[in-house]
Amino acid sequence: MKIWTEHPAKIDVEAVVCRYFSLLRAGKISEAEQLVDQSSVRHVLKSLWAGSVGASTDADRASRALAADEWEQDLSWLRELDLEGFNWGPTGSHFYVEVTYRARMIEVSLGFWVKPTDAGWVVAGPSTLW
Repeated sequence: MKIWTEHPAKIDVEAVVCRYFSLLRAGKISEAEQLVDQSSVRHVLKSLWAGSVGASTDADRASRALAADEWEQDLSWLRELDLEGFNWGPTGSHFYVEVTYRARMIEVSLGFWVKPTDAGWVVAGPSTLW
């Protein structure tokens, strides 16, 4: 996890989040988890799946339930996601990132924040925003 001794610049925080997302897209989940202060990335993957592949499925409810299990087995769908833009709050400590699937904006965004710890400043998150 990247730790800064002072409140980091937005560009430095955005670089960590871009790296985090590129590791997710590559299926390197444990490496991604080590970049930010969070407990688990599972809820992030499940939300991204539901907002992208799951939302684009036109099949009936039963087949969606079947497909919902696939997101953990085959992470290749992550390669079709991209970050669209960083949207910072007025304090400079909170922001969210919009996500696209196959170049279309999805309903799920990822929320992050910069927080102080005993060791220094870290990037925490993400939360999933619908």
